[in-house]
Amino acid sequence: MARQTWSSRLTYILTVAGATIGFGATWRFPYLVGLNGGGAYVLTFIVVMLAVGIPIILVENVIGRRAQTNSVDAFLSAGATHSPLWKFFGYMGLIGAFGILAYYMPIGGWVLSYIYHIILGMVGMGGLDLSVPVTKEITESFYVDQIENSPLTITICTGVFVLINWWILRRGVIAGIERSVKFLMPLLFICLIVMVGRNLTLDGAWEGVRFYLTPDFSKITGRLLLDVLGQVFFALSLGFGVMITLSSHLNKNEDLVKTATITGVINTVIAVLAGFMIFPSLFSAGLSPDSGPSLVFKTLPIAFSQMAFGNFFAIVFFVLLIIAALTTSLTIYQVIIAVLFEKFNLRLKGAINITLLFVFVFGNLPCILSSGPLKEITFLNRSIFDAFDYISGNICFVITALGATIFVGWVLKDKAMEEITNGNTIHGAVYNLWYQAVRYVIPVVILAIFVYGLSAL
Repeated sequence: MARQTWSSRLTYILTVAGATIGFGATWRFPYLVGLNGGGAYVLTFIVVMLAVGIPIILVENVIGRRAQTNSVDAFLSAGATHSPLWKFFGYMGLIGAFGILAYYMPIGGWVLSYIYHIILGMVGMGGLDLSVPVTKEITESFYVDQIENSPLTITICTGVFVLINWWILRRGVIAGIERSVKFLMPLLFICLIVMVGRNLTLDGAWEGVRFYLTPDFSKITGRLLLDVLGQVFFALSLGFGVMITLSSHLNKNEDLVKTATITGVINTVIAVLAGFMIFPSLFSAGLSPDSGPSLVFKTLPIAFSQMAFGNFFAIVFFVLLIIAALTTSLTIYQVIIAVLFEKFNLRLKGAINITLLFVFVFGNLPCILSSGPLKEITFLNRSIFDAFDYISGNICFVITALGATIFVGWVLKDKAMEEITNGNTIHGAVYNLWYQAVRYVIPVVILAIFVYGLSAL
């Protein structure tokens, strides 16, 4: 059966953008900006995205389009005659994809739970009513009661999120993922613009903008740089096989450099816009921007409760989050599904059912229960939830990205240049610059991230 290809460059870019604009851009990036002093982090993120993130997108695009297969077999098909041991990096990415989905889907469940309870608050049926000002004690109590201590509710909400993914995935790459992203990405952007426009008009909002955009260069340290590198990898879904899988459906005439650059720029723009959505509202409400991962779930509801139509804008915000999460989770699931479908010859619907059920039982449920019945179980001195995050984000993706970079720079070599220039039909200094960076610079950068990650053990 002929391999499905994207109907156009736009749909591919929208899908890849959807794959990268998840919680990394809308949740993780803003709280890291808040923890790291604002503008200095934003400036460093933009530079690293352009200098490191986009070149590594190209690395995975070269492997994927050349191989035209799943992320495990791609390391064999792309190199043709090279050692089968290269499959190790494909399997490592597969483990990372499972690890990310294990905790990613429950966070989606949290978001759905917030939407549900805010709607209840709007209609006077309890829940979380943001039509009147709430305190930090109220939002913290709500989080503990409805997220940490309500495993049944979160299991149901996570199950709903999984079923939404299942409904789309069973239609295939083009009929399912592509068509959904065509609708979801514009909707996400509209929600984001509405929220940015609303929050910039709040009293005191420009204090938040000043914090967000004014760099304090004394904050730019080695630790901040490595934190930014890790965020770029997380935000772009690098090292999980996502880019390899999606680019395997690209036709041979696409300009890989152009599509990778547009992808990186869109991700950066969305992440930066997310900051304009969040920090003006925090400063308008007199709230601290450095509350860390709880910023979205504990701190922002306070800000929404202090603005007119707070319930409405809170719902718009959390709908934006769930759309971003959905466009990402679809593509991460597809990495595992493609391996089962193409490598192990399972029927597509069977591969989808096995993937989602396996992740739910062995990943989602343990993460949901890690703050309750399973809270005494730890690994690497971390809860189950945090262990999945750490292992997938700081070990699996780094090893996979390092292997992919070495594979392209030192194994494919001239074949990589042939792929990126569409059979030497495209010319320019940027191609050779990328090739030299892949061989000598980027592996060192990735190793630095890996060593830094291990130091946190």
